[in-house]
Amino acid sequence: MKLTILGGGGFRVPLVYGALLTDRGEGRVTEVVLHDLDDSRLYAVARVLAEQAATVPDAPTVTATTDLDEALRGADFIFSAIRVGGLEGRANDERVALAQGVLGQETVGAGGIAYGLRTVPVAVDIAQRVARLAPDAWVINFTNPAGLVTEAMSRHLGDRVIGICDSPVGLGRRIATVLGANPREAFIDYVGLNHLGWVRGLRVAGRDELPRLLADPDLLGSFEEGKLFGTDWLQSLGAIPNEYLHYYYFNRETVRAYSEVEKTRGAFLRDQQAQFYDEMKRPDTAALTAWDRTRAEREATYMAENRETAGAGERDADDLSGGYEKVALALMRAIARDERTTLILNVRNQGALSVLDADAVIEVPCLVDANGAHPVAVDPLPDHATGLVCAVKGVEREILAAAENGSRTTAVKAFALHPLVDSVNVARRLVEGYTEVHPGLAYLK
Repeated sequence: MKLTILGGGGFRVPLVYGALLTDRGEGRVTEVVLHDLDDSRLYAVARVLAEQAATVPDAPTVTATTDLDEALRGADFIFSAIRVGGLEGRANDERVALAQGVLGQETVGAGGIAYGLRTVPVAVDIAQRVARLAPDAWVINFTNPAGLVTEAMSRHLGDRVIGICDSPVGLGRRIATVLGANPREAFIDYVGLNHLGWVRGLRVAGRDELPRLLADPDLLGSFEEGKLFGTDWLQSLGAIPNEYLHYYYFNRETVRAYSEVEKTRGAFLRDQQAQFYDEMKRPDTAALTAWDRTRAEREATYMAENRETAGAGERDADDLSGGYEKVALALMRAIARDERTTLILNVRNQGALSVLDADAVIEVPCLVDANGAHPVAVDPLPDHATGLVCAVKGVEREILAAAENGSRTTAVKAFALHPLVDSVNVARRLVEGYTEVHPGLAYLK
C-alpha cells in the first residue's frame, strides 16, 4: 500500500513513519513517498527516517520528490501536512495580530484566519489534483486550520477527505486516566469544531464518569485542563473544554502574555527548526538524535504562555509524546482492513449536530470502517457553546468565500465577525497588514 505525505519535509513526519514501523499486519503501508517544495528539507527528513528504519526488518521504502503529480499518482492514502508560507508565515501571523492587540495564534482568531486565507487556495488545488490523479485515494488532512481546510477539500473530494487532530484524543486520554479508566475502553462524548470542542461525558461500560470528576476539585485540578482553566470554571461549564478554548475564555490575559514574550511561538519554532535543518546539512550529524532533541524542546514549550498565565506549571511527561500519528495509523487501518473503531475526527456533519448544515465539517466521534468515517449523532450543545460554534463556523464560511472569489471585502468580513476581533477597523488593518507580509494573499483584490 502506498502512502504519500504532502509536506514530507516537515519536522513531524518522523512521528508518522515511526508509527508505520510498528505496524506489521497484512495490508500495511509498504511504500512512503515524501513530497515537498524544498528538496533540502526532504533530504533532512529522509535521513531521519533512514535511521529510524535501520533496525526494522522490511521497513516501508521511502522516496522523495518535488513533483506533486508524481507523488499523488497511485496513492492509496495521502496525508496532507503542508504549511503555506512556512514558519516565517506563522511568525508574521502572530506579529501582525499582536500589533493590533488581538490574538495571532495559528488556528485561533486573526492568525488562524490569515493562515486559512493563504492555505485554502493551495488545499483546493491539491484536492482537485487528487480527484483527477488518485480518485480512489483517501486523504487524511493534518494541515491547519484542520477543520477549515478539510471543509475546503471536501467540496471536491466529498467524504474521502478526513481531518485529524490529536487535541481531543489527548484530552480524552487524560480524563480517562485520572478517573482510573482504560482510555481504549471509554467513549468520549466530544463535540464542536477543530480546536473548539468540549468533552461532555466519558462513558465506561455504559456509565458516565464525568460527573464524578467534576464533583471532585482535587481530582479535577490534577491534570492539564484542570490546571489550565481552573476547577471553578470547569465546574461552571459542566464540561471539559479543549485546551484551545483557553484563548477564548482567557483572551485578554493570553494576548497580554503573548505580547510580553521575547519571542512568539511561531518565531521560536522558526528559529529552532532552522537550526535543526542547518545541522542536518552536515553529513556527520546523527540525524535521529538531533531530531529527538529538537522535538523534546518543541513539545515541552507547547502553549507555554497559556500555562504561565494560568499558573499551570510544566506539562506532564505523558503529554509530551504527540499522538496525531497514532490517530492517523488507526484511521488507515480501519479503512484499509475494515478494522472497525471509533475515533474523534473532522468530517462533514451529515446531520450529527443539528445546529449546523450537512456539509459543515465538525469534530465529533465517528464510527470508522472500510467505507470511511461516519459521524455519531450527538446531543445539542448548550447555548454558550452553540453561539461560539456557529460564530466561528460563520467565519470559516467567509474565509472559504474570500478564497473562492478573491474578495478583499469578504476577507475583512471574516476578520470582523470573529469573536476575538473586536472592531471592524481592526479587521481592515489586519487585512492590510497581512497582505503586506504574505505574497500568498496577493489574490485578494
